[in-house]
Amino acid sequence: VEPTIFECTSDDSEIVKEEVFGPVMSLLTFSTEEEAVSRANASPYGLGAGIMTNDLSRAHRVAKRFQSGNVWINNYNLAPSEMPFGGYGMSGFGRENGVYAIENYTQIKNVYVEMGDVDSSCYP
Repeated sequence: VEPTIFECTSDDSEIVKEEVFGPVMSLLTFSTEEEAVSRANASPYGLGAGIMTNDLSRAHRVAKRFQSGNVWINNYNLAPSEMPFGGYGMSGFGRENGVYAIENYTQIKNVYVEMGDVDSSCYP
């Protein structure tokens, strides 16, 4: 598939509503920051979001509000091995990469040992 940008006029377009894997991007306009966040979070998916801007304060504010496992600012889809990768909602469970991935391969057990005197009168 060739890299493609879809200029969409509606959030109801299939290309906008579905989680597409491939070199494609849906381009939609918005009037306010609140509108952009609300429309983005209306999706049941939340693997990745991208913000292109010169206003880094705004980008961080919006990134915090996006319901997405990954948010890229002024770039997209870079995933170094030390960066946890995974989605929100219907876009996955758990994380790949980074120290968070270790949790998928471990089972936690706690063992407490009292090393001081034990009050045996509590136990029949």
